[in-house]
Amino acid sequence: MNKFQAMLGVVALGATVLVGCADNSALEAKIDAIAADVDALKAQQSKLANDVAFVKSDAARANERLDNLARRYKK
Repeated sequence: MNKFQAMLGVVALGATVLVGCADNSALEAKIDAIAADVDALKAQQSKLANDVAFVKSDAARANERLDNLARRYKK
């Protein structure tokens, strides 16, 4: 029984190795697609970061103008 289990394990391992080697092109295609998606997301994140920086500076400038108006206003 023990020899049978060992032999079954070797056969299963061999089959797994053969199947893994036979399907590398599909795996590489999936990795390439994921890499393209990651690159697109990085570009989108970079654009959003620039937009956030612009809006943040614009909001700071607007707050400064409001502060100046509040200092000049007297009732």
